[in-house]
Amino acid sequence: MHKNITSFHNPLIKQIVLLQEKSRERRKTNLFIIEGLREISLAIKGGYLLETLLFCSEIIPEEEIFILKESANSETEFIEITSEIYEKLAYRGSTEGVLAITHTKDLNISNLKPETKNPLILIAEAPEKPGNIGALLRTADAANVDAVIIANPKTDLYNPNIIRSSVGCLFTNTIATGSTSEIISFLKENKTNIYCAALQASVPYHTCDFKESTAIVVGTEATGLSEEWLKNSTQNIIIPMHGEIDSMNVSVAAGILIFEAKRQRGF
Repeated sequence: MHKNITSFHNPLIKQIVLLQEKSRERRKTNLFIIEGLREISLAIKGGYLLETLLFCSEIIPEEEIFILKESANSETEFIEITSEIYEKLAYRGSTEGVLAITHTKDLNISNLKPETKNPLILIAEAPEKPGNIGALLRTADAANVDAVIIANPKTDLYNPNIIRSSVGCLFTNTIATGSTSEIISFLKENKTNIYCAALQASVPYHTCDFKESTAIVVGTEATGLSEEWLKNSTQNIIIPMHGEIDSMNVSVAAGILIFEAKRQRGF
């Protein structure tokens, strides 16, 4: 048997709203909210532990709940909620009647262990917009890079907008965060070449050899990369542009660079 919640005033419902809205609450409790069947399934596959799964049986078929019970960790509590409560909690009307309170992972760079001899790593310095971070994670997933590292993160990665815009790719990538100097130390320890997307002293990206251990580093469209990256760069790279402006969306630029590296590696 599972519990039922029918009141908006239930403490658990209030906690979910706090976890959705407040980064401070997510940090304090090490919990966050995932909405949607695909996203929850990807999180389970990615080794995330669900604490509580709330579902609305008017929306989600019983067999889907059975599948989630089979794949979730045995301690996960399943709670049925009304469609009114689900509508209050859900960001997207189109999600499938299910959301989960989930334990965060410690994403500190000190926990990152390269699993291959010549990893391909995507690094983004200080990205702010959840939409851009989500798009970067989707690009990284599509290319199956070995890791995504966010330097000097400005946004809590368990923000619901990042989970939503990444369509669950927050859970499919190996992700780490750290300061620029911590990440540069990590790359040097692991003998990884650093290719910085920058205008200064750069060569066209396709002239570089990305087959060895490689980190491709992108900055924000507004400010580019900090001096510390440029000082430690193996080589600055540029995407030649033929239009009127000299910048493009960070996730588009990352996609072009990452897929050139994949092409050189024979995909």
